[in-house]
Amino acid sequence: MSNPFLSFTIKALFALAIAFGIHLAALHFFKLPLFENRIVLSYAVNLVLIVVIFGVLYLLKNKYKGQLGFLFLAGSVLKFAVFFVLFYPFYKLDGVITKLEFAAFFIPYAIGLVLESVSLSKWLNKLD
Repeated sequence: MSNPFLSFTIKALFALAIAFGIHLAALHFFKLPLFENRIVLSYAVNLVLIVVIFGVLYLLKNKYKGQLGFLFLAGSVLKFAVFFVLFYPFYKLDGVITKLEFAAFFIPYAIGLVLESVSLSKWLNKLD
């Protein structure tokens, strides 16, 4: 595909859908609750955030070429802010963040971060 934003969006959707399926399969295999810990919200929010952040960076790539790294970091700050607003209060209700709660948020976050970093580095290298 010639449009990096469209290509990234499709890759992100595909990668997170596969990860979500594997995540649910692992939970099922270990006989753990499938849809607790806001797992669906976590995958959906992470997908939206990485697509929006990538899209904003793509739109600003020519005007703010030298500051794209800082804008990328600002996107990471946004993701953490969303975590602390949407997930942290729910996870801390019982006073402890369990491994399942951590995994429900961190797995899609980490996959999105890797996908975002690799994709951004590829088209940033082409800008030079």
